[in-house]
Amino acid sequence: MTVSRPSAADIEAAANHFGFHLDGDDKRAYRAIAEYTLKSYDIVDKLYDEFARPRPPERGYKFPTPDANPLGAWYVRAEIASGAQGPLSGRTVVIKDNIAVAGIPMMNGSRAVEGFIPGRDATVVERLLAAGATIAGKSVCEDLCASGSSFTSASGPVRNPWDTTREAGGSSSGSAALVAAGAVDLALGGDQGGSIRIPASLCGVVGHKPTYGLIPYTGAFPIERTLDHLGPMTRTVADAALLLTLLAGPDGRDPRQPEEIAAVDYSAALTGDVAGLRVGIVVEGFGQPGARPEVDDLVRSAARQFTEIGCTVGEISVPWHRTAIHVFAVLFTDGATYQMLGGNGYGLGVEGRYDPELMAHFARQRAVKADQLASIIKATALCGHYGLSTLGGASYAKARNLVPHVRAAYDAALAQYDVLVMPTVPGTADTLPTGSPQDVALYGRAVGKAFNVAPIDITGHPAISVPAGLIDGLPAGMMVVGKRFDDATVLKVADAFESLCGGFPAAPRA
Repeated sequence: MTVSRPSAADIEAAANHFGFHLDGDDKRAYRAIAEYTLKSYDIVDKLYDEFARPRPPERGYKFPTPDANPLGAWYVRAEIASGAQGPLSGRTVVIKDNIAVAGIPMMNGSRAVEGFIPGRDATVVERLLAAGATIAGKSVCEDLCASGSSFTSASGPVRNPWDTTREAGGSSSGSAALVAAGAVDLALGGDQGGSIRIPASLCGVVGHKPTYGLIPYTGAFPIERTLDHLGPMTRTVADAALLLTLLAGPDGRDPRQPEEIAAVDYSAALTGDVAGLRVGIVVEGFGQPGARPEVDDLVRSAARQFTEIGCTVGEISVPWHRTAIHVFAVLFTDGATYQMLGGNGYGLGVEGRYDPELMAHFARQRAVKADQLASIIKATALCGHYGLSTLGGASYAKARNLVPHVRAAYDAALAQYDVLVMPTVPGTADTLPTGSPQDVALYGRAVGKAFNVAPIDITGHPAISVPAGLIDGLPAGMMVVGKRFDDATVLKVADAFESLCGGFPAAPRA
């Protein structure tokens, strides 16, 4: 198609944006230059249509009725299989709705994305289908995946199967709820600030945020490139290890990944033999703001149980753990504003596969649906815009330069211990609020659960949440953190804990 040409008013607006003071002749000259340059844009459009535009397959789907969706956790139902036989044959998987499944609607929890139908499968979807999985549909996620609670999705709240008056956690809310309820065998989630581990903790399932770059993010809706992770959400550690084995490895299309990643059979790592491993209890992970003492006590007790299976257990101080949340806050606020909102998800300037159809759709929809965005998105955008325009992005740059110091602090702790443990969330599921996602008074409910989990997104270490037990009938999770690209040890320790517990409890609705 022919790209529209700028009007005189467009040139005037662009000049004002950059502070250029142009006279009438200058404006006409620059407009002519722009019109000439845009001929290249026309040619790129034609070439893209010929060589690179996706041709999505025809796949059936349906939106569930309220009666068939009591937890509000399904966005769309489907039954997609490749016919391949593999380790996931006969098993159902739900895909978080920030991950593209070609031909199936994608909303990403937001009116600003609603109506988009991807043309390509995400790499993780390709790998699941190649392994024989049946994709059962897309799970509801929070508005642009920004909330740690489950009331911000434009499709409605997601309810916890342990108590349907309570939140499921977010932003991978639907994935956690459906796995906990036994509606699917397996799920995929995403994690930029705890969004796999928070709902896993509150719904009593296993949620693994892998080492940064281990699983390709290609085809998932980005927030901030240095924080983006995808990972498994399952009932057992063994299933998480199986999924990680199948999903890990470079795809050559994701700039987050190193060029080479050694293939690992994570299932084979689950030997049950953890004797001699060192488990470090991070003291700063306890007594966090709003923490329930009962949860802190439960997780300390759970960690001490590792001595029963031959581990050495001790306490260690990581002072950066308390201050890293502020580094994360700057990276997320400025980074998401710049890349996700200003850059329509993908931003510019890196190699890799882009989704131009999604970028264009999101740009159009966001402009007309802005008032319908959740308060957490508006708060991020307003503060981020102020920081970027007033401070020139320098605060983001300072935070990025602090990340090596934060990472080194955890690396030093992991030189003394093989894994680190702490509560995933310093509490249990809250009652769902009655206000709308746009209610600014609910902002704190959306962000208040990330104190322990978000720092691990900026460092890239692998971290898994496993159920530590129940408090007043509600699950509480323990997070196990390991060395980067040593997901095998994290999974081994988590699996040994699951065996020590005799398996994890199932939700009443399962």
